[in-house]
Amino acid sequence: MAEDLKTVTLNDVHQQLGAKMVPFAGYNMPVRYSSDLDEHHTVRRAVGIFDVSHMGEFRVRGPKALDLIQRVTSNDASKLVDGKAQYACLPNNEGGIVDDLLVYRLAKNDYLLVVNASNIEKDWNWISQHNTEGVEMENISDQISLFAVQGPKAAAALQSLTDVDLNSIPYYSFVQGTFAAAPNVIISATGYTGAGGFELYVPNESARDVWEKIMAAGKEFGIKPIGLGARDTLRLEMGYCLYGNDIDDATSPLEAGLGWVTKFTKDFTNAENLKKQKEQGVSRKLVGFLMDSGGIPRSHYELVDEAGTKIGDVTSGTQSPSLGKGVGLGYVKTELSTPGSKVFVQVRGKNLPATVVKLPFVKGTEE
Repeated sequence: MAEDLKTVTLNDVHQQLGAKMVPFAGYNMPVRYSSDLDEHHTVRRAVGIFDVSHMGEFRVRGPKALDLIQRVTSNDASKLVDGKAQYACLPNNEGGIVDDLLVYRLAKNDYLLVVNASNIEKDWNWISQHNTEGVEMENISDQISLFAVQGPKAAAALQSLTDVDLNSIPYYSFVQGTFAAAPNVIISATGYTGAGGFELYVPNESARDVWEKIMAAGKEFGIKPIGLGARDTLRLEMGYCLYGNDIDDATSPLEAGLGWVTKFTKDFTNAENLKKQKEQGVSRKLVGFLMDSGGIPRSHYELVDEAGTKIGDVTSGTQSPSLGKGVGLGYVKTELSTPGSKVFVQVRGKNLPATVVKLPFVKGTEE
């Protein structure tokens, strides 16, 4: 029911901008303002701003905060120093993934976890049940607005709004400070587009003012508001996983190509079984594939081999605006996961040929 949807702080701003609003992860969200194609190219070539305030934020504090994070996440958060962020996942006990997330170290014994909107309650409950040592946890999701300003001109578009030298913030690093006259903003050199840029965590009371100042400062750089439609095609061109499509409770981080954030130098949930899986090798892998000619792969389309035998399913697929070709992600048998392998996508009863390629599909600007 539409009346049950949550709204972001700037819901009325998006409606005034003419956004098409759709239900997404329990929120009323802008899917597009103009066209997905125009918005996609705006981010790849110039700069766009996404309101992704539906994302969840948990503050985790106290002397045992790091211990808790180490127990529930796959990556090694002990490597973080103040001002650094890390991508990780929350493994479950069955070999799958509760969620993927970002871990920010704000200060010693003080962390921010950023989780997917659809999993806020699930993640909170999961982490809470592992919090056996009295770590202070606070769900601040409803207090924070999150704007992703992405594209090669992002730093130039935002620079007049802060004294922080934006070009000096390394990838996966962040600065806390005043931005657009708003206090306590986290300026993070992260994103989900591969086009470079920043994510800005803003207190709700400053959200409208910050949004308007970003739009004004970015005008000469061609800034436009961007919806979830282009966000999906941008992340897919980079081969970034989307929870619920490419990873879920039944997909192993090793199958999903997330071995690089699964560190066996520490103990964490289900580490022993995942380590065995790594040693034995996985039977299927998440791959990227490019359609050889026509056809657009879509989520849940079947993947088959040359003989027509099912080998997996498309988990995400689209027509790549940058390449002008169909691209997709999907799980295939390990023997067909090598770049150059031939697979076939069942599109409307036809088996259309595709080639497994090394990700990303499009070269990003991030280092």
